[in-house]
Amino acid sequence: MAAPAPALSADDADPSFAELLAGRPHLTANAQDGLTIEEVPLARIAAEVGTPTWVYSAGSLRRRFGALRDALRDAALDCEVHFAVKANPNLAVLRTLAREGAGADIVSEGELRLALAAGIVPDHVVFSGVGKTMAELRFAIGQGVGQINAESVEEIAMISAAATALGRTVDVAIRVNPDVDPRTHAKITTGKSENKFGVAMADAPALYASMAQTPGVRPVGIATHIGSQITAGMSAYSTAYRALADLVRTLRAQGLPVERVDCGGGLGIPYRDEPAPSPAALAGAIKATLGNLGVKLMVEPGRWIAGPAGVLLASVILSKRNGSRRFVILDAAMNDLVRPAMYEAWHGILPVSATDLVAPLSPCDIVGPVCETGDTFARNRGLPALEPASLVAFLDAGAYGAAMSSTYNARPLAAEVLVDGARFAVVRERQSLDALLAGQRLPAWYAT
Repeated sequence: MAAPAPALSADDADPSFAELLAGRPHLTANAQDGLTIEEVPLARIAAEVGTPTWVYSAGSLRRRFGALRDALRDAALDCEVHFAVKANPNLAVLRTLAREGAGADIVSEGELRLALAAGIVPDHVVFSGVGKTMAELRFAIGQGVGQINAESVEEIAMISAAATALGRTVDVAIRVNPDVDPRTHAKITTGKSENKFGVAMADAPALYASMAQTPGVRPVGIATHIGSQITAGMSAYSTAYRALADLVRTLRAQGLPVERVDCGGGLGIPYRDEPAPSPAALAGAIKATLGNLGVKLMVEPGRWIAGPAGVLLASVILSKRNGSRRFVILDAAMNDLVRPAMYEAWHGILPVSATDLVAPLSPCDIVGPVCETGDTFARNRGLPALEPASLVAFLDAGAYGAAMSSTYNARPLAAEVLVDGARFAVVRERQSLDALLAGQRLPAWYAT
C-alpha cells in the first residue's frame, strides 16, 4: 500500500491525502495501481473511457443507504427512505438503490420517469417541488404516485383539477415552512420564511382543513425540508420537527386525520474535515420529537447517500506559471462540477498515480479551461508536480455533480461509470460533439 504524501506543512489546514482516504473506505491507494475505487484502478477507467468521467461506487451506495436504513430501524421508527433523485439522477445509481429498497423523492416529470425506469414502484414515490405544472401533475397522478407534497393553496387547486379530470383521488401532504435557519449555505436553505418553499406554519391548519373538502384530494399529512448540506448538529432539525409535532396535535384536535410526516432530507457530509451528524443522530432527533405520534415517517436523503460514493476523474492539460502562482489546468471544468464556482464548495483532490500520491507537494491553483475566472476548483492546494495527462480525482462528487453539469463553452457532457467490486461499466455515454448540434437548425430565411 502506498503511503500518501503528507500535507504541505504542519500548519496547513487542509486534510492530508491519508486523512481524506481514511474517511472513504471505497477508495484506496495501491502501491502499483495508484488510486483505486473498490477493486478497479481509476487509471484503468481513464484509459478505457477517457476523461473527464464521473465514477460511482455501487458498494458505497449500498453501504450508506443501509447505514441510514439501519439507524432508523434501530430507533424503532416506522420510516421510509426516499432517495432525492435531484442529487444523482443516473439510472444505474437509481437502480442500485431501488434494489436496496429505496423509494424516490422527485421534483419533475423527468425525475419520475427515471425513477420508474429504475424499477421504483409509483406508490413509493413522493412528488415534491414548488413549481409543478399541470402536465406534470396529470402524469404523476396517472402513474399513481404515492404522495404529492403541496406547497401552496394555488397548487392544491391544480392538484384537485388534475385528479378530478382523471377520476382519481390523490394523497396530498402540505409542505410547511417552519422558519428555521439550518446554518448552511444561503443558496441551499429551504425552510426560512424568506425562502420560496412551503406554506407558513400559521396558515397550515386552515389550509389542511380546506383540503378535506377539496375534490380529488385526500389530506394525509405534513412535510418539511429545511435545507441541504446541514452539518451544524441536530438543533435545526429538532426545532423544525417539534413544530411539526405541534402542528400534528393541532390538526388532530380539530378532528383532522394526520397519517404521515415527511421529514425531508439535508443531512450533510464532511467534504473537508468539518464535523457532520450521523444517521443515528438524525434518527434520534426524529424519535425524540415525532416518535410518539403514531404516524408513518419519511426521510428524503440525497447527498448523504450519493455524495461520497462518486468521484470526478480528470486529466491535466498543462501546468503553467503566472508570476509566483502555479496553475494546474484540467480537462474538467465548471460546466462539469459547478459546486466550487456556485457555492465556494471545497472538494478533496487527489492525484491518481502511485508515484504522484507520495511525491512532494507544493501549492497550486487548480482550474479548468472554461473562459471564466470562476472556473477555479481550488486555490493554494497542495499537489505534486503534475505532467500533462496526469490524472486527478475530485472526491465526494457523487451528488450535485453530473446532475448540475452543462454544456457551457460547447463542452460535451462527461461520461458516467458504475463500479461494482472488480467490474465497471459505462452507464452514460460521453456526449459527442455532433450531439451538441442535434436539435439546432437555421431558420428558413438563411437558406438563401
